[in-house]
Amino acid sequence: MRPFQYLRPDGLDHAGQQLIDGARPIAGGTNLLDLMKLEVETPDQLVDLNQLPLGGIDETDAGGLRIGALVSNSACAADPRIRRDYPVLARAILAGATFQLRNMATTGGNLCQRTRCYYFYNIDQPCNKREPGSGCGAIGGENRIHAILGASDACIATYPGDMAVALAALDATVQTETLKGGTRTVPVREFHRLPGDTPEKDNVLEDGEVIIGVVLPPPVSGKQLYRKVRDRSSYAFALVSIAAIVRMEGEAIGSASLAFGGLAHKPWHDPRIDALLAGQLPSDALFDQAADLLLEGAEGQGSNDFKIPLARRTLLAVLREATGGAA
Repeated sequence: MRPFQYLRPDGLDHAGQQLIDGARPIAGGTNLLDLMKLEVETPDQLVDLNQLPLGGIDETDAGGLRIGALVSNSACAADPRIRRDYPVLARAILAGATFQLRNMATTGGNLCQRTRCYYFYNIDQPCNKREPGSGCGAIGGENRIHAILGASDACIATYPGDMAVALAALDATVQTETLKGGTRTVPVREFHRLPGDTPEKDNVLEDGEVIIGVVLPPPVSGKQLYRKVRDRSSYAFALVSIAAIVRMEGEAIGSASLAFGGLAHKPWHDPRIDALLAGQLPSDALFDQAADLLLEGAEGQGSNDFKIPLARRTLLAVLREATGGAA
């Protein structure tokens, strides 16, 4: 690990002023410190946000919840209001990492973790995300865990988190404070970026911009599920994950909201799937149509070709469970 300067701002404005010229924010550090040890990330300055008033889970005037950026993943998943009204979020958080990491990881930090793969970690291998213009070693290389949707010639890495997939299904929003002292609200579904020609940019945050909280909309009725398919039962990224919120009206699907992990550079949400399912009687034929929409344009890279049928089967299983079985 290279030497760095450690800074502790005394307020949000001060933090924003310090977060320029390559300085990096740190809270739990569960992703950043690993990358610094490997010299993948080599910031000259770390700005510690832990003393800022960004904790707590509070009710909003609209009837939802606001989760402070420094709320730990463990505290969020254990909160009785989250467990009761937003169980898909609690389940997604508990499906990620280990309890030691969840005790340290924060809501804001979890959202800002790097989209990455083993080529990103290995500084002896080409990676456009780590070193723009150097190439993507995963294309034509070892790519079993890589993207089948939304990839580009510059990067085929997949977003590794679970929490953000559930937040996308919930249609949550991210609150930030900018360097100029203003606030911004960004839908979670728009917070992370596809790689395009600039895979080094994982999200839409600007220099000096700090996440201050995440807002959940009012609770909705229906069944909430999170299913994560992975190589081992713990401490593994998803090959395919699905967060689903499905409300039935009699025998028909009243509404549906689905988001997917392990498939793309960002949590994947396709509004056409939600629209297709709404108002329809559940059936395997309908679920196959939903999978067709999801996998439209899906492209394997060789070793990850299996993800395409795996995503179809996982979606079928989730929708069967959420609707009480197919007709």
